[in-house]
Amino acid sequence: MDALVERLDAKLRQWKPDLAEQVRQRVTEIIEMADRDVLDIARSRVVEQEILDILDEP
Repeated sequence: MDALVERLDAKLRQWKPDLAEQVRQRVTEIIEMADRDVLDIARSRVVEQEILDILDEP
């Protein structure tokens, strides 16, 4: 986990301030969801896109 924290810290310093702030907000949301034990019921964007792709198929 330390490697993940170090990588995130380095990226936050590299990215433009507005992007870094967006990432901070998303990470905070994920932490809050994990604390409430609701991560497993939240759909990821990947899953949503897969569903949209299936619906778009002929």
